[in-house]
Amino acid sequence: MAIVAIDQGTTSTRALLVADDGGARIVHSEKHRQILGADGRVEHDPEELIAHIQTCLAAAGKAEAIGIDNQGESCLAWDAMTGEAISPVIVWQDARTMAEIEKLKSAGAETETLTRAGLPLDAYFSATKLRWLLDHVPAAGDLLKQRRLRLGTTDAFFLQRLTGTCATDATTASRTSLMNLATGEWDPVLCDLFGVPMETLPPIRPTIGEFGTIGGVPVTASMVDQQAALYGHGCRNTGDAKITFGTGAFALALTGSEILRRPDQGLLPTLAWQFGGERTYAVDGGVYNAGSAVDWLLKLGLVPDMAALNRFEGVPAIARELVFVPALSGLACPHWDRGAAGLWLGMGLETTPADLARSVIEGIALRTAEVVATMAGNITLDARISVDGGLTRNPYFLQFLADVTGRELVTRGFDELTAFGCAAFAGRAVGRDLELPPGATTVVAPGQDSREYCERFADAVARAKSWRRV
Repeated sequence: MAIVAIDQGTTSTRALLVADDGGARIVHSEKHRQILGADGRVEHDPEELIAHIQTCLAAAGKAEAIGIDNQGESCLAWDAMTGEAISPVIVWQDARTMAEIEKLKSAGAETETLTRAGLPLDAYFSATKLRWLLDHVPAAGDLLKQRRLRLGTTDAFFLQRLTGTCATDATTASRTSLMNLATGEWDPVLCDLFGVPMETLPPIRPTIGEFGTIGGVPVTASMVDQQAALYGHGCRNTGDAKITFGTGAFALALTGSEILRRPDQGLLPTLAWQFGGERTYAVDGGVYNAGSAVDWLLKLGLVPDMAALNRFEGVPAIARELVFVPALSGLACPHWDRGAAGLWLGMGLETTPADLARSVIEGIALRTAEVVATMAGNITLDARISVDGGLTRNPYFLQFLADVTGRELVTRGFDELTAFGCAAFAGRAVGRDLELPPGATTVVAPGQDSREYCERFADAVARAKSWRRV
């Protein structure tokens, strides 16, 4: 029978159906609202997300197994008895807890989070969001007294509502700042540090296993979308790496059984997946704004459509000293500066809208190159990096990215690698080894030495740092 994967991402929910013959296709997709507010708030409606998952499942039909991947750090509060959400979903991009982050940093708490969770103090991760919910959602205190409060990431909420089983998997728990990366369990010291009662958190399970049933079909896998993408790209060996370009750009590289700790260089150790008691680790580097920067560019009206970003004439914008730092939501790896701001440098009276648009495309690539260079300085990366996502359909971006990373980039004819990785996890649980559907593979090689561009960009990034008061 078929395997169904639900890819619940930042902007949409998609259902991938993998048939008995190995053919795979998206059978349904639903976009959901991005609810924006003051103080860097980004929220989703949990009932909207649940409804879209149910619609996607209905479109997929009967299956042998279901896998569900999630947004990672996005979280909410709900009633553990009824499954009713008592808060919106606070999305991973949300920055409302930055003041609390700064207090924790001033108190020296980052040493503890780096040692135990492997993560720096940042509003990106779930822990301070969960505490915010406890402090600011009126129903949370009453439910806590009744021992009915559940605080957690979206996966556990989805599973409780859809299957009656409340659980999170180890990859998702590793993104909260509350799980001990070495033990794979909730860490009492971290829970106390962030003020999140451990009893409100869902139990942690391996990536594949028993997560309940939906309409009689077992949910056999649950994981973070980026880890699903890593598996979907075929990464299995230490040094294998992928980059997914969606709302943000997320690079992951496998480190095997080693937890690579390089906090001084802004790299994040994370769990790639857990099968039974065996854990495979990865190193993670993120760029907050990739597709979101392009969407912003289009909203400004500087270009008429996406097609206008595919081709540019003449030398790159940065070669003419025009540069854009895409720090619209701050800087992640390797800088970890939420106070950084988006910045254009080098504009003159001769600068055109097309020049500005080109610099945005280049800026996303240059930020990604910073992440790749940091990774390559700490592990032996494979000579090729597999890439996917909307921006990889842009030939100018792809060639410029190959140039500034100095690496061959591989794209595949089958685009849905996140959903496929989720399906592959679910299939593995029922004894099916799914193979990536056939499709044209393209390799883009570096065309020129662009180290000078990276040096110029580093100067621009330094100027963008700490602009906002947080």
